[in-house]
Amino acid sequence: MIYKFKFISIFCLFYISVCSYSQTDTSANNQTSQFPNIDFYRYRGTNVLDIGLGTSIMNGDFMHPILEISSHVGYKRFIKPYLNINVGYNKFNLAYRNIFNNGYMSFDLNVETVIFPNNRFSPYAFAGAGIHASNYFKQVDSKLQGGLGIEYIVFENLGVKLFSDYNHVFSDEVDGKIFGVSDDIYWRIACGVNYYFGGKKQLEKLLKRYPSVIKTNQL
Repeated sequence: MIYKFKFISIFCLFYISVCSYSQTDTSANNQTSQFPNIDFYRYRGTNVLDIGLGTSIMNGDFMHPILEISSHVGYKRFIKPYLNINVGYNKFNLAYRNIFNNGYMSFDLNVETVIFPNNRFSPYAFAGAGIHASNYFKQVDSKLQGGLGIEYIVFENLGVKLFSDYNHVFSDEVDGKIFGVSDDIYWRIACGVNYYFGGKKQLEKLLKRYPSVIKTNQL
């Protein structure tokens, strides 16, 4: 439990600090022209390949869970600049000190919202459902997940991120022990990279809706 609270506290403090910075950045960059803000297509794109590497921790029926390695690879498709649907594959371990250390994987489907899609800095949130499975699919269970993250665009179409998710498995057998009435859960936290591509056609359609500066500035 101590690991869990430290885990949440550190992430929340980091998340709040970046949100404050992002709000300031938004106010400073409000556009006054008649054109829409198209920085989403300059910084990002409609398709994303993402990878992540971090740690995972169990909250189940035993004492003394320990941090273990976790990895992620996924694909995102933006419907709107602030909204995407994404799929991901996660490979990770869950462990308790001196009890067990087992490998697992999950296949996740999420809906995600990017709070400030036209800024370099932006927090984001996601939620969805997935499948949790042990190695070789010896045990397979459904689950729900949700999480928060922050992203910074270091170069056009390339962002770095820090994110965490909460996973509720509809089973009390993930750790091999059935105790009480609560299902098993686990947390993951990781840093990673987003690579964006696509969006030129959407940008062209958007700009066609607005007249050029020459046509609108009559003498």
